[in-house]
Amino acid sequence: MLHHALRAGQLLEPDRTVVVAGHGAEAVTAATQDYDDEAQVALQTEQLGTAHAVAQAAPLLGDHPGDAVVLYGDTPFILPETLSRMAEARAAHDVVILGFEAADPGRYGRLVMSGERLDRIVEFKDASDTERAITFCNSGVVMAKTETLFSLIEAVGNDNASGEYYLTDIVEVARARGLSATAIACDEAETLGVNSRADLAAAEAVFQARMRQIAMEDGVTLAAPETVYFAYDTVIGRDTVVEPNVVFGPGVTVESGARIRAFSHLEGCHVSRGGIIGPYARLRPGTELAEDVRIGNFVEIKNATLDEGAKVNHLSYIGDASVGEHANIGAGTVTCNYDGVMKHRTEIGKRAFIGSDTMLVAPVRVGDGAMTASGSVITRDVEDDALALARADQVVKPGLAKKMFEILKSKKKKRDEGAA
Repeated sequence: MLHHALRAGQLLEPDRTVVVAGHGAEAVTAATQDYDDEAQVALQTEQLGTAHAVAQAAPLLGDHPGDAVVLYGDTPFILPETLSRMAEARAAHDVVILGFEAADPGRYGRLVMSGERLDRIVEFKDASDTERAITFCNSGVVMAKTETLFSLIEAVGNDNASGEYYLTDIVEVARARGLSATAIACDEAETLGVNSRADLAAAEAVFQARMRQIAMEDGVTLAAPETVYFAYDTVIGRDTVVEPNVVFGPGVTVESGARIRAFSHLEGCHVSRGGIIGPYARLRPGTELAEDVRIGNFVEIKNATLDEGAKVNHLSYIGDASVGEHANIGAGTVTCNYDGVMKHRTEIGKRAFIGSDTMLVAPVRVGDGAMTASGSVITRDVEDDALALARADQVVKPGLAKKMFEILKSKKKKRDEGAA
């Protein structure tokens, strides 16, 4: 959820980003830096209300000459267009609040308006019956000049039903100082807050529906839209086809004209034009696929680069590797990349042919145009255009299978009679 909020704010191209963390600050800090290592974190050691929370950012933002916008980590759906409209309104007003018409106002704070002018924001606990009848509600999102925002917060008190410092009180402080305040409206769905596991599931459903609609409007074919799951940063090019039951984790880019077949899982990877992935394929972080690469059923790729036209069609694992253009990787091939302590790389050259059930024990290189025989365990480099065979000679002992089965059946019979 924090990444969604950070992404919304970053579309405004801010000079600085500050995340205020209270409960669970260690996890929030890690999540912040995972998304943006330049973002700063301010700690709120006591939770004394929203105005108090925003005030913790003052030491990091107090000298900023421009505007500040306050977003919320539990409200992940604010659209960039909405923030742009807030910025436009800021040109004419000192304080801009984001509101919405609520189907069920419930316990939301109410926005008391006089035309375009916002007079005050009243929290539900402190509202009169007349004020509770208002359906234009507060989302909590605020935009103001940075200096003005923190100056107003300094004047906020906690004489209310909760004994907290409400950020909403800055509107009355602003009005008392002769400053102008207004509120603009957004769709209620943008303000959906997440305060429970049930809310989280509802938010996920809203997000997925939005992403599916955007993908199809952008020219992506979703054969069964309700079964495809996106991450917040999924990018898919036009004329790509996504079959049913595909999951996109974070960090996935799929170029135009690719096909992602059913039951595939992609995360932290790049699929180029014309690629065909799956069915039942798994692309893990660090996977880079050039044009027209084929990744087939029950194939896993991790931290590997596959050049144009390479094929890994069946039941294989390619990890910490580079595969040359038009190389063919046979069924059951494994790059044995981990020795129990460190990872090692495998290099497979252009037009190489890796026979089925080959174990490539890294670090190892198979040269351009080289071939490995099926069932080989390759532990040394294979030069260009060479054939490598690394398997024991087959030994056939006539009649021995029959004798072995007779011995085993006899042992089983004696064991069963003893148990009886």
